[in-house]
Amino acid sequence: MSVAERLAQIVFHDDGFLFDPGSGESYVANPTAVAILRGLQEGRGEAALVADLTSRYSVDHEEARRDVVDFLSRLKNFQLV
Repeated sequence: MSVAERLAQIVFHDDGFLFDPGSGESYVANPTAVAILRGLQEGRGEAALVADLTSRYSVDHEEARRDVVDFLSRLKNFQLV
């Protein structure tokens, strides 16, 4: 199952509330995380997600890359992707 397909199963709102109906778990995400999740849901890759963050927020490329890599790792730890 692709990341986009897995995330399509997860209910999330722009206010940061996420619900995984498969596990019954719920999560809270900040606006940056929501932006990354939306990008993942659209099938965007790491480079595109980094570009999204640098254009949307006042952050340099390296910091945005670290944030994306860290967040993707956390999603994997929670078995969300």
